[in-house]
Amino acid sequence: MTASQAHSPVRHDWTLQEARDLFALPFNDLLFRAQTVHRQHFDPNEVQVSTLLSIKTGACPEDCKYCPQSGHYNTGLEKEKLLEMERVMAEAKAAKDKGASRFCMGAAWRSPAEKDMPYVLDMVRQVKSLGLETCMTLGMLREDQAQALADAGLDYYNHNLDTSEKYYNHIITTRTYQDRLDTLENVRNAGMKVCCGGIMGMGEDLDDRAGLLVQLASLPQHPESVPVNMLVKVAGTPMEDVADLDPFEFVRTIAVARIMMPESHVRLSAGRETMNEQMQALCFLAGANSIFYGEKLLTTANPEADKDRALFRKLGIRPEQREQCRTEEQEVEAIADAVEYQQTRHLFYDASRESA
Repeated sequence: MTASQAHSPVRHDWTLQEARDLFALPFNDLLFRAQTVHRQHFDPNEVQVSTLLSIKTGACPEDCKYCPQSGHYNTGLEKEKLLEMERVMAEAKAAKDKGASRFCMGAAWRSPAEKDMPYVLDMVRQVKSLGLETCMTLGMLREDQAQALADAGLDYYNHNLDTSEKYYNHIITTRTYQDRLDTLENVRNAGMKVCCGGIMGMGEDLDDRAGLLVQLASLPQHPESVPVNMLVKVAGTPMEDVADLDPFEFVRTIAVARIMMPESHVRLSAGRETMNEQMQALCFLAGANSIFYGEKLLTTANPEADKDRALFRKLGIRPEQREQCRTEEQEVEAIADAVEYQQTRHLFYDASRESA
């Protein structure tokens, strides 16, 4: 086995300078390195697909400057109560029918109220009964709340750091960076998987993007899922007029995340609505292997599922499948997908074999 074929080690000691050096690589060299690492740990033509539903919208007491759900800003978003179980289950079933393997539920809370916890826990149990992985984002969690969610069977908990610790106070003042790290620790200690990433294009500099990735890669265990979001500028928020981030810098961030966290799913998340197919393809080449699909991410637009399926066909990508019992119809569809893949796999070059 050559050095290029050996799996990249999982490190927790990345320095800011090492991250800067990765960002500074020539673009083609960076993407080649990221794709090589990606192929060592994942099938390069599989992408995990999730669907996100807002189960409680608006009037959040936090002042996150990018968020249309914050009660501090007038974005025209109407406050909605916690969704009824029937609506949540209908959305989950529809997501599964469209190919999602994970169903994510988000509530605009600083932290969940005690009166809402029994309902949320039942929601986890009901969605899991469909054979879907479950993920929630409910704000900050105490140790007991994290344990209750884990006991109910929640697979993933999302709690983003958003940006570097250095830039954090420019974005949020109603909770600290340490508050976020404490919630991540409570989630991990309860035995759940962690979904944690950030948002690019909020006026941060390269050191902030590098610093965020160093922080994530320095956690005792890397997040299983790392969402990399492009800022969606919403009228009425303090960031509605922030300058656009260069698309190549966004792709670089995906690539550096892949290299620094080789075993994590790197999710191409919010902001895809503004990305053309070519930019999304570059993100997949850089190591992104997870997406949200559906018409909305909480309250902002997202490419429609049919467009995603069309792009997958163009790129020879197929949805990652969970290991679970399948119906006869799903088995037939899976076999058809496998046959199609075998008929077209010669079209896709495996760069990792070059030095074999």
